[in-house]
Parts: sequence; structure tokens; C-alpha cells
Amino acid sequence: MAPDLLAGRWSIDPAHSEVTFTIRHLMTTVRGSFPDFRGEIRIAEDPLESSAGAEIAMGSIDTRSAERDAHVRSSEILDVGRYPSMTFVGTGVERATIGRRARHPRYHLDGDLTIRNVTRPVRLLVEFHGVENDPWGGTRAGFTATAALSRRDFGIEFNVPLQGDKVMLGETIAVQLEIQAVLDAPAGEYGAF
Repeated sequence: MAPDLLAGRWSIDPAHSEVTFTIRHLMTTVRGSFPDFRGEIRIAEDPLESSAGAEIAMGSIDTRSAERDAHVRSSEILDVGRYPSMTFVGTGVERATIGRRARHPRYHLDGDLTIRNVTRPVRLLVEFHGVENDPWGGTRAGFTATAALSRRDFGIEFNVPLQGDKVMLGETIAVQLEIQAVLDAPAGEYGAF
């Protein structure tokens, strides 16, 4: 399965990780990121019993436009004054049946995502890139995870009607996570989430 992935608690390294997204805007795609986040991965002896959790600061959103970011932070969209963070708590892991020809092993990570105090189940497709020792004596694991979310599922209804039945913003948000995690404690040296 993932023989190099040691059981234990792994902390996500934000300096070497990214939380990014895309959404359709008019006839193009807008890209953005949330640079302020933290999380950890708990790898069990049986990797299919592993779990993960993360918290993302909604106010850190960056779409490369200060005016747009201010609007997205407002009560019309994310309402970061009332809901400063989004959280993810993993609920299960299973082998992915898609991507069998992929270079790296793939898994589904199911979990509960909370945005604006609304919690919905989400399934991430996770690709495991392996484990390496870093130059500072640490052990690192690499992952890429993707998901497609409906913004309306989380109560984000804002839109601007255009001609005909068109609207300014797309319904689906594509999320991509590039994660480096550092082994903090081998199995048996940590408690539960």
C-alpha cells in the first residue's frame, strides 16, 4: 500500500504546502489561495484507519486583487467576521478505484468540511508521493489532494445575473492541496484528535 509512510502524527508544514482553488468568473477562471492554515495527519498502523484534520483562516484568502478579496471576505460571501475559519475533519480512508495507472498510490479521504458554520461531507482524492528525509534530520511525506465543492452547499449564494440565464460566478469550486507533512511523533507517542 504505502510502505514508506510511518504510522504516527504528521504535522502539515505550511511553508512547503499550498491550499489553492479555482472558480469560473464570467468566461475565465479565477485562481486563489489560503496561505494561513494548519493541520495534521494521523497515520495508523493500518493506513486505511488513518485520519486528518485542518483549519484554514478564511481572512487569508488571496486572489491577487485586494478589492475582490475584500468583497469575498464580506458578509455577502465568506463573512469572515462571523466565520473566521473553515475546518476539515477526516472520517475515513479507502483505496481509490480511479487512477489505477497513476504513478503514485491514490486514496479517497472522506471528511466533514465546515464553512460558514455549515458542515457537509466532502471526498478528497489523495495521491501519495512518498517519504524522504530532509536536510534537517526530519522525515517528510508528500501528498496532493483534490476535490470539487458546490459553494451553495455551504450557503454561499452570492451571484450577479448577466444576459439571458447566465451568471457571473460558477457553482463549483475546484480545490487543490499540495501538502508536505513532517513526522512529529511515531505511533504510540500521541493521543487522539
